[in-house]
Amino acid sequence: MIRPAHTTQELEQLFSQRIAVLDGAMGSMIQSYPLTEADFRGTRFQAHPKDLKGNNDLLCLTRPDIIEEIHARYFAAGADMVETNTFSSTSIAQADYELGSIVTELNEAAVQCARRAAVAAEAATPGRRCFVAGAIGPLNRTLSMSPDVNRPDYRAVNWDEVVASYAEQVRAMLRAGVDVLLVETIFDTLNAKAALFAIDSCFEELGVRVPVMVSVTITDASGRTLSGQTITAFYHSIRHARPFSVGINCALGAKDMRPYLQELSAVAECHVTCYPNAGLPNAFGGYDETPADMARALSDFARQGWVNMVGGCCGSTPAHIAAIATAVRPFAHRVLQPPSHLLRLSGLEPLLVP
Repeated sequence: MIRPAHTTQELEQLFSQRIAVLDGAMGSMIQSYPLTEADFRGTRFQAHPKDLKGNNDLLCLTRPDIIEEIHARYFAAGADMVETNTFSSTSIAQADYELGSIVTELNEAAVQCARRAAVAAEAATPGRRCFVAGAIGPLNRTLSMSPDVNRPDYRAVNWDEVVASYAEQVRAMLRAGVDVLLVETIFDTLNAKAALFAIDSCFEELGVRVPVMVSVTITDASGRTLSGQTITAFYHSIRHARPFSVGINCALGAKDMRPYLQELSAVAECHVTCYPNAGLPNAFGGYDETPADMARALSDFARQGWVNMVGGCCGSTPAHIAAIATAVRPFAHRVLQPPSHLLRLSGLEPLLVP
């Protein structure tokens, strides 16, 4: 099943009407269920030699009822789009669990879980359109940095391996009928460029295109990615892919994201998204921002005219998404920047050539 080409037009229509709403966290929602190792193994993986608890993506095969329920709760809270439970559904990430051989199945099952929830939400409210975004995580290995401080030249993966791993995931998502591809939580721009290259290759291979959304994570108060780029330099690095949207998610809470979102909104020629954590993790690994806290911060971004889609990342829940959806409703969507014909280059810093 491959979704029809009019998905792009439907998304453009939504984004031209109002600020759209993305879902919230998947991982912390899964942790709210009393799951055991047996839930992750199911019947199929009972004899698997590695511990599987914590491999959340596997639940799309062993406990699809829970994943579908979480998607349904986000749609009920007012989300226009949910992300598939596929943050680690690549051969590279699944190698830790010795499950690289089932990556295609994982992605197909994840899209099906989200699609069932979307169809049910649409049926409950005739005329409503609910979208499924294929979540593509950053990998647990990086092309830009060495994992060995004594060997700065060493890389745990190479470009071809990363592209092949992403292509396998993207191919499965497209065939399963995903509406959007979301390359998210980017901390290494080179990994993201490999993902974008793999996506375009799959588009050509399968003869289908869907909107591509890109979201970077700013790791600390320096305002840079882990691989060292400023937010504008990052945008220059991926602008060639002509994404449907670009945004910031994860690491920082909304308040700390504010200056970087403002900067991105000023330069991006596409839609802008923002889905922060529910604050920074506390000493116990939890998240302290309430639905009202997040709604207040994101409504400020909406009031400033900086966003086209908002949602939540780690620690956020359906209650957070419901509050955010209500809070941004009175405000108009961000107006796109006009296309620029200047040469935009980037290293760690941006360079604009007049």
